[in-house]
Amino acid sequence: MKKRQMRGGNMLYPVPAALVSCADREGNSNLVTVAWTGTVCSDPPMLYVSLRKDRFSHHMIAETGEFVLNLTNEDILRATDLCGVRSGRDADKWKLAHLTPEPSNVVSAPAVAESPVSIECRVKQILELGSHDMFLAEVAAVNADESLFDENDRLDLGKARLVAYSHGEYRALGRVLGSFGFSVRKKKKK
Repeated sequence: MKKRQMRGGNMLYPVPAALVSCADREGNSNLVTVAWTGTVCSDPPMLYVSLRKDRFSHHMIAETGEFVLNLTNEDILRATDLCGVRSGRDADKWKLAHLTPEPSNVVSAPAVAESPVSIECRVKQILELGSHDMFLAEVAAVNADESLFDENDRLDLGKARLVAYSHGEYRALGRVLGSFGFSVRKKKKK
């Protein structure tokens, strides 16, 4: 395979298309779309979101040390995109995007009721990295829609119809190609 060299840049795709909900100490809340997010640790469970300092949500998260990472699916994709191109300084994005804030179970920031999975987070550290600050956060609670559990009470994220962001485009997650460890799993004898 012949490859073409390009200048250095962020080319790690696909990434999640997620909605971060947050609130300030007075209870004013906002939504911001993020693609720069991911898992950083399993014990304790931790994730991160990276935001520019000038984003309206940045000061809310820095002030309270809490946010909710809401996974998005095809049903709320248009709202997710809208929350990434409009500022909470200029509009109430909850109303503009027709999304519903609902109380979280552990943190003070609201969750997005329409999200299939909401991950409540507490910031442990803020890393100033240049254009973005990385909020390293411990997962305090995960709330998943009841319809996503299978007959064995296992979470089936395939039912959620999650979306990803890849180089300027939103993509539906597709068919299952394998499962963890399939490359070394022994075949069952007949």
